[in-house]
Amino acid sequence: MSIYEPATYDFSTAVPPMMGRVRTAMVAALDERLAPLDLKTPDYIVLAMLANGGTATASAVCSFLAHDPGAMTRKIDALESRGIVRRVRSEEDRRAIKLELTAEGKKLYPKALAIGVEVANDFLRGFSKAEVKLLEGLLKRIHDNSQVPATVEGK
Repeated sequence: MSIYEPATYDFSTAVPPMMGRVRTAMVAALDERLAPLDLKTPDYIVLAMLANGGTATASAVCSFLAHDPGAMTRKIDALESRGIVRRVRSEEDRRAIKLELTAEGKKLYPKALAIGVEVANDFLRGFSKAEVKLLEGLLKRIHDNSQVPATVEGK
C-alpha cells in the first residue's frame, strides 16, 4: 500500500521533508544552546554515546552520526585535544581503538545533557507523555523500515 502519490505529494506536510526540517531546527537550537560549552550537536552526540555506553569505536560513532570518516577523525582529534575524550587500545582486540570520556568529559556531559533535554522538551511543548511515547514508537517503525530492503508491491 502506498501512503503518498506523486500527484498529491505535499512537501510542506509530508513526513520525510517534515522530519528533515524538524531535525534542522533542532540541531540549530541545540548548537545555539551548547555554544557556551564550546560544543556542537555532533560533539554532544559523541559525549552521549560514550557516557551511555562507556566506550565506542570511532567507526561506531561515525555510523551513528552518519558522519564522513575524515570529518569524524577531525572531530575526535578536536575533542581529544580539549581533553574531553581519549583514544584507548582495546584489550580484546589490540588493533581496535576505542573512545572513552576523560574526567573532564564526564564533568561536561551532565551540563550538555541538561541542555539537550531542555531543547527536546521545548520542541515537544504541548505534547503529553503518551503522545511522545507514541511518536517515539512511530519514528522507531520508520527507522526499522529503513533497515529492511524495500519490497516491490504485488511480488
